[in-house]
Amino acid sequence: MSRSSLSPVDRRTVLRTTGAGLLGSTLLSATASAEIAERWSYETDGRVVSSPTVVDGTIFVGSDDGTVSALDADRSEPVWSYETDGRVTASATVVNGTVYIGSADGAIYALDATSGEEVWSFETDGAIRYSSPTVVDGTVYVGSFDDTVYALDATSGDTVWTYETGGSIYSSPTVVDGTVFIGSNDATVYALDADSGTPVWTTETGDSVTSSPTVADGTVFVGSDDGTVYALEAATGGEVWTFETGRIVFSSPTVADGTVFVGSGDETVYALEADSGTAVWTAGTAGPVEFSSPTVADGTVYVGDREQTVYAIDATSGTIRETVETGGDIQSSPTATAVETRSSIH
Repeated sequence: MSRSSLSPVDRRTVLRTTGAGLLGSTLLSATASAEIAERWSYETDGRVVSSPTVVDGTIFVGSDDGTVSALDADRSEPVWSYETDGRVTASATVVNGTVYIGSADGAIYALDATSGEEVWSFETDGAIRYSSPTVVDGTVYVGSFDDTVYALDATSGDTVWTYETGGSIYSSPTVVDGTVFIGSNDATVYALDADSGTPVWTTETGDSVTSSPTVADGTVFVGSDDGTVYALEAATGGEVWTFETGRIVFSSPTVADGTVFVGSGDETVYALEADSGTAVWTAGTAGPVEFSSPTVADGTVYVGDREQTVYAIDATSGTIRETVETGGDIQSSPTATAVETRSSIH
C-alpha cells in the first residue's frame, strides 16, 4: 500500500517559496526580540497543511503529495520520506521513537522515527483529514471522516475501542485526566472515558466543531463553526462562558498565563481572559486565521493567516511586533523550539 524511501534531492529542492503555483513548506527563525527572518525553505510536491513536529533536531511533517517527511532541522535536508496513498494534512505525533500520523487514504500509520520504516498501519473507513493522533499511556487516539473516534494500541495498532459520533471528525483529541475531549461535525463536543470510550458528557454547539479542544485548569476551550469560542467545565460539559467572533473558528485555542489565544475567520486574533471570556485585546490580520492555531513562546504569539503572512504578536498588549510574507496562504500552526519558530505554508 505504501513504501518508505530516502527523498531524492531533485524532488525536494531547497528554495524560497514564491508564486501561487509553487507550494511548499517554509521554516522561519524568531529571535528573543521576536524578529522573524527566513532561514531556509523546503519544497514539497504538494501544499502543506500539516503542522511541523520537531523532536531531537528532526522535523516531521506531511504534505498533499501523500508524503510524510523527516527533515534535518538545521539544514532542511531530508532524512527520510514515507509515501501514503492519500494527502497528509494531519500533523504528526512522535512518542518513544515512533511517528504517528493519519492520511486521507483512511489509514493511521506508525513509523520508525529514525528510519521511516512502517511499524504498523490501521485502516479506518474514512479519510483522516485534520485529526492528529494523541498518544497517552500506550494508546493512540484519533478521529476519522467515518464519524468515528479510534483508540488503538500504540505498540501493535490493535483496536482498544471505537466510538461513533454523528458527523465526520476534523478535530484532534485532547486527553486529560483519563478523559478524551474531541469535537465532531455533528456540532457536538464529546468527553469520552479514555479506557472504554464510554461518553462522560456531550455538549452541543451551534455548528460543526472543527477546532481541537484545549484543557486548562478544569476548563475545556474550543471553537465552533458558529463563530463562537466556548469554555466548558471539563467535569460536566456545562457552559462557563462563550465569546462570539465575527466568523467561523476553525483555529484551536492556546492557553497561557490565564489567557486564551485564538484566531477567527473574521481576520482577527483574540486574547480572552480564561476565567471570564472578556477580551483582553484583539489584533487584526490581513486575512482569515483558519486552521493556523496560535503558538505562544517567550511572551510572543505566533500565527499565520490566509493572506500569506506569519505574525509575531506581543502576548500582553496585542501589538504586532513583526510580520513575514510567505509565498502561500498559511493553514498550519507554527511550532516553536528554544531558538526558532517553524511554520508551513501552502
